[in-house]
Parts: sequence; C-alpha cells; structure tokens
Amino acid sequence: MAMLDYVYTGWGAFWVTLFMFVPFALMAYWVIRRKSLVDTGPTQLQPSEFAPIEGVWLTFAFIFFVVANLASLKYIPWAAASGATGGEPEVQIDFTAKSWAYDISNRQIETGKPVRFSGRASDTQHGFAVYHPDGRVLFTMLMMPGTTKPTSVVYTFKEPGKYKVRCLEYCGIAHHAMQDELTVVKSN
Repeated sequence: MAMLDYVYTGWGAFWVTLFMFVPFALMAYWVIRRKSLVDTGPTQLQPSEFAPIEGVWLTFAFIFFVVANLASLKYIPWAAASGATGGEPEVQIDFTAKSWAYDISNRQIETGKPVRFSGRASDTQHGFAVYHPDGRVLFTMLMMPGTTKPTSVVYTFKEPGKYKVRCLEYCGIAHHAMQDELTVVKSN
C-alpha cells in the first residue's frame, strides 16, 4: 500500500478532514473570543501592517496547493489508463447499455492484457462500473444517449475472478437490477 493510498480509506478521509478542520476551528474560536471578550472595538492596525502576514500565508497556501496537486497526479484515471496499455495491442470490448441490461460483446477476459471498453447508451443515461471480486470499484463510465462517439476506458486486469458490472446512474424503476458479470481468466 502506497503512502497516499491510506488517504482513500474511510479513516484516511476522516484524518484529512480533521487535519483541515482543526486549524480553522481554532482560528474561528480565537477570532470570536478576541472580538467578543478581549477587544470589542475596531482594530487599531493599519492596512500596511497586514501586507507581510498576507504574503506569508498566501505563499504557504500556494506551496500546499502545488504539493497536494503533484502528489495526487498518480490518481488521475487517464494517467493509469495510458500506462496500462504498455504497448500491447488492446482487446476491444463493445457494449450497449439499455433499460436494465447490458449487451456486452465479450464477457471473458485474460489477465495482463489491456482491454478497451467502449460503450453507448441506447435509451437514457447509464453507468458501467466494474467491481473487483472483493467489492472495490475498479473503474466507472457514464454513457449518454445520442453521443456520436462511444465512452471508452482502457483497463488491464491483474487477477482472475468474477467481476461484477453494475449501473451507477439511476436509469428507471429496475435500475437496481441492471447488473452483469465479466469472467477474468489467467492468461497463457
């Protein structure tokens, strides 16, 4: 598990939120207490006295923003999708999502081979989410009817097993039943 992967767990999200919330809560407490109990009149500071403080906190905020964005680059889906191909030819799987079912061109996939899923919706918006056998969402797609090009994603399966496919966009009364399955087998 990479260091930043912990952030994407339930407890990781809790600690990040707490890390962000506590300084703001302390600052709000300090300002409210100071202005309501200690110094109730208007401030005696001149605007020129704020300039150095503003420069320091803006610099800190900018550095934090840049570092956080650079650290999150590996979690961008297109980066993982382009890295997943590795120069190998892709296996093409086309599918159509329609009211409460998928028409999938091939439901058996080999491990280690990049697969391009290309999908369309025929009637209303639909989702195409592939779940690992342990329940994790591996990727998801959104298809809208009437688009000229299919929605596509490239993914390389690493482990054999039965992978659930579910619609994650509400598509009508039987949305909950819109499921399918992909079988991933070990490659030769």
